[in-house]
Amino acid sequence: MTFYTFTEAHLRQFTENVFLQMGCPDVDAKLAADVLLRSDLRGIDSHGVARLSGYVRLWEKKRINTRPVVKVVHETATTATVDGDGGLGLVVAPFAMKIAIEKAQTYGSGWVAVKNSNHFGIAGYHSLMAVAQDMIGISMTNASPLVSPTYTTERLLGTNPMCYAFPAGKYPPVVVDMATAAAANGKLEIAQRANSPIPEGWVQDADGKTSVNPHELKQGGSLLPLGSDKDHGSHKGYGLGATVDILSAVLSGANYGPWVPPFVAFLDPPSDPVGAGIGHFFGAMRVDGFRPAQDFKDHLDNWISRFKSAKPIDPEKQVIIPGEPEYAAEKERKKNGIPLIDAVVNDLNELALKLGIAGLS
Repeated sequence: MTFYTFTEAHLRQFTENVFLQMGCPDVDAKLAADVLLRSDLRGIDSHGVARLSGYVRLWEKKRINTRPVVKVVHETATTATVDGDGGLGLVVAPFAMKIAIEKAQTYGSGWVAVKNSNHFGIAGYHSLMAVAQDMIGISMTNASPLVSPTYTTERLLGTNPMCYAFPAGKYPPVVVDMATAAAANGKLEIAQRANSPIPEGWVQDADGKTSVNPHELKQGGSLLPLGSDKDHGSHKGYGLGATVDILSAVLSGANYGPWVPPFVAFLDPPSDPVGAGIGHFFGAMRVDGFRPAQDFKDHLDNWISRFKSAKPIDPEKQVIIPGEPEYAAEKERKKNGIPLIDAVVNDLNELALKLGIAGLS
């Protein structure tokens, strides 16, 4: 496996060109590219430009509307439901979070559910929009059914990520951004490209037996909930995934459970949908709705300091604050560039050739 390094500016321009070729307006192409690049910068390689060809394939299947009319279809002072009109989740989600922030600025908190959308990139991008306004940001989305609840082999839930982000003072924000499955599907994709086995506890085969094969999902297997099995707490991961599904979709009117449309274009959406597209859920809460913002940030700094000073089991492994590795990756990659493995570079160059735009190299 070979790595190639690209500047943020080069990858950003390439990504914008892909979305423009898909028919996105300039402002949407820039926003969608920004969401994907933030993922690569933060070291979450599974959700960055490596996903571009997946979006293109969905667009070719007419499952993504690149010129959506995104609108509020239900609203109260502090809540709203947004219809994404089949648009890119990379565009629909920031639209919805902006509404949540605006409501929070006026009323202290804002909550927005979304239907009729698509994959929205990393949850952290949207939560950090609220942090920039001295707010606590919450974002989550349901996803393609790849996860089997505890005690079954049926794939009924997505990896259903959730993110909580908190503004700090002298430290970077605390960002708890995680899948509710034992592993995100993107990590399987990385292992597939690297042709390497995955850790035990991530997936099970079609008979419910543990497997280390990164291709197991293509053979009828499934991802496991966070916790892997009942003895290790999979019922808790299942409960978290269910919570995301209900808030994102049952509440908004999107598809839920096994009816969520698959991200891969070679699989058709279920013929009996119970809603529209996939769903998201966003929240923004003003910190000063609870105590002065600076007081909160000072005490969160103190919280961070105490946890960072915890006595380690292994001196080489210090306690990690949620969001700290991603912050460090973003700082390093902005300076030294973004690494992509050869399989991703080849895929993106083939995509460029198909779309008639300049390749990466």
